[in-house]
Amino acid sequence: MGFSAIRSSMSDKLVEVIHSNVIRLLREERLKRRISITALAERAGLSQAMVSFVESESRKPTLDTLLRLTRALKVDLATIIRRATQAALHGRD
Repeated sequence: MGFSAIRSSMSDKLVEVIHSNVIRLLREERLKRRISITALAERAGLSQAMVSFVESESRKPTLDTLLRLTRALKVDLATIIRRATQAALHGRD
């Protein structure tokens, strides 16, 4: 099943909840590692403003941005998305 088929089978609300959960999980990983936004931005090759915008959900990150952030945090993006989806579907982390 392709992404567009998955996307069309999900409600817009569910997609928004998954997105928020992905951002929350990335923020939690950053805080758990005691990495500042500035340090994460440097490691990811992003601006501090971009990381701040993503974490505050002012901007929706591109796949490239998500990959840079997860690489800098040394976490697997697929695992983050899976956890975010499970949390959205089951109302938990």
